[in-house]
Amino acid sequence: MSKLNLAVKASQSSLIPPLLVAALVNESTAKSTVTISFEDVETLKSDGQNVAAEFEVGDDPSTFGGAGLVKNIAEAYPFVRGKLEANEDEWISRANDLTALDFKAIEGSLSELDSHLTLRSYIVGYALTIADLNVWGVLRGNRVAYAYLKKDQLVNLGRWFRFIEEANPWITTMIDQMNAQARDKKTAKSKEGASYDIALQDTEKGVVTRFPPEPSGYLHIGHAKAALLNDYFAHEKYKGTLLLRFDDTNPAKEKEEFQDAIAEDLEMMGIKPDKTSYTSDYFDELYDYCVRMIKEGKAYADDTDQLTMRKQRWDGVASERRDASVKANLSHFEEMKNGSDEGVRWCIRAKISVDNPNKAMRDPVIYRCNPLTHHRTGDKWKVYPTYDFCCPVVDSIEGVTHALRTIEYRDRNPQYDWMLEALDLRKVHIWDFARMNFIKTLLSKRKLTKFVDQGVVWGWDDPRFPTVRGIRRRGMTIGALREFILKQGPSRNIVNLDWTIFWATNKKYIDPIAPRHTAITKENAVTASVRGARAAAYTEDKPKHGKNADLGTKKVAYSPKILIDQEDAKTFKQDEEITLMNWGNALVRKISGSLNPMNSNITGLELELHLQGDVKKTEKKITWLSTEGQELVPVEMVDFDYLITKDKIEEDDNVDEFLNPKTEFRTEGLADCNVAGLKEGDIIQFERKGYFRVDRPLARGKPAVLFNIPTGKTNK
Repeated sequence: MSKLNLAVKASQSSLIPPLLVAALVNESTAKSTVTISFEDVETLKSDGQNVAAEFEVGDDPSTFGGAGLVKNIAEAYPFVRGKLEANEDEWISRANDLTALDFKAIEGSLSELDSHLTLRSYIVGYALTIADLNVWGVLRGNRVAYAYLKKDQLVNLGRWFRFIEEANPWITTMIDQMNAQARDKKTAKSKEGASYDIALQDTEKGVVTRFPPEPSGYLHIGHAKAALLNDYFAHEKYKGTLLLRFDDTNPAKEKEEFQDAIAEDLEMMGIKPDKTSYTSDYFDELYDYCVRMIKEGKAYADDTDQLTMRKQRWDGVASERRDASVKANLSHFEEMKNGSDEGVRWCIRAKISVDNPNKAMRDPVIYRCNPLTHHRTGDKWKVYPTYDFCCPVVDSIEGVTHALRTIEYRDRNPQYDWMLEALDLRKVHIWDFARMNFIKTLLSKRKLTKFVDQGVVWGWDDPRFPTVRGIRRRGMTIGALREFILKQGPSRNIVNLDWTIFWATNKKYIDPIAPRHTAITKENAVTASVRGARAAAYTEDKPKHGKNADLGTKKVAYSPKILIDQEDAKTFKQDEEITLMNWGNALVRKISGSLNPMNSNITGLELELHLQGDVKKTEKKITWLSTEGQELVPVEMVDFDYLITKDKIEEDDNVDEFLNPKTEFRTEGLADCNVAGLKEGDIIQFERKGYFRVDRPLARGKPAVLFNIPTGKTNK
């Protein structure tokens, strides 16, 4: 027996070659003879050395890293060698020239390898050797080389690289296993999977955080992260205070509907603010502070049009209004307050800087005129503060000690501090954390609103939407949502997350509590007669969940006539023994097909019960439904795909060009009689079809509608 230890944080071009050669040893023998161990470190410390990989054979001295390690594994297990050992060693050594992360440094070696592979399937000889595995592993582990290979500019090398991977699927399995174990060990380091020891300042004086959503839409998963982090630091980490403040400063976008929905979603997530307020509660104070800034020469009125103002700020050019008198500025602000035709032309800008390198500091707008009716204050106000002005001011007034906000506000942090200093208000500490981005997902409220308004989705709770209500409707549990977000923590590292990890977390919550049911796809369902079954239909009580007796029992009907999925029936062979789940084994005695040579569907089956058969020995374990002894329930099983096709939408992208033309897939089916009693929101498993959430229970004349819940195994 031997052991291979790998430091998974080291360069993968050093790790993958010995990993694959060790795996080849195990693939070539009846049992694993090389134990492979993954350590979540950058280097292994062995005999005073820092190494990426270490190979131990019995009591012999260990071998460390490099080409020598691959050769030593082969020396310990010579059966993995080919006939041309010297040639293999040559290419194992030459692979060292492919490890650099500088493309210019490896370009020549890549071209040589491409030429060598002309008319060759393998680097050495006519079968897979450790030379192939070593070179392939170095290329796969070198991110520069791997990215270049995917461009397919070196035809022979690209062909060989794909062939080695496709012909040996265990290669991908081993790499996935290494990466997965590295992730698991990293997660296990802390209960939440992330560090919350971020050294917030002055916490001994008490901690007050706030979550300030704008009531212009429904909460999405990005908002959920902000809310949960503020809640965690206020209530769990420091036993402080959490404020919920609705930033209701734009009457053009805000509705009471959104305000109420946000409060409901927070409650559903288990977030209980100690106080709820509204920025509109402070409109009088904010107005007075703005007047004060104008009088002190720290703000001025400006009627520069939007495009010109944007260009001037970009170019560092002062507005012609910048040095207007206090009297003129106050006069214009009064016109704004009255909402007159003259007033709507003007705005108020903070007088900070014209040409500060940080463009957020170039005289930002702090007040605008908007004559629309406000959903809380009615027509009292025609002027409204911008977020950049009211946020620091109200934070300070309300006693917020720590403002936790996403990293895109980082350039505005100096602006936040400037506002407080300009008004002699109490300082508030700021902590930036990375926003949560997902592939093929929009989190821009403006773009999400456009999807709703254009009818791309059914509404804000569409199961394809990243809103809290959308993912809940799809089948996400609150426990899983909280765990996933809290595992991301307050890190500042920006990543584009994959939804598969998100839904895999959810599976851990639903699998132990989801009752098991059966559904058969209606289209081309096959009727099978069962010899040996009782002539009269009957039912038996069976557990709803084999590992959770607390869920109770369900009725399972048995009869000589059953339905089987066409997909299953097509796989049967004459006289094959199969297992009918929840019944026992049966032999396939007759398979009937269509007389139409263009139609390969199975039209009928005859099965013979063989209940004394061993269910552990059958390859196929299938679901079925008796057509007698129960009233089958019509169901509609719905699956979804991403709304957009591009992993990451850039600012200048036209979203319409990346809309997925088909995102909804409906399958009609028949389910067991117990499904008739399900309620909206129930989560079940249709065995061998997946987990589902009931969106609409069975109703007179209408089938039950169930949404498929992803489990992390697919990209949908």
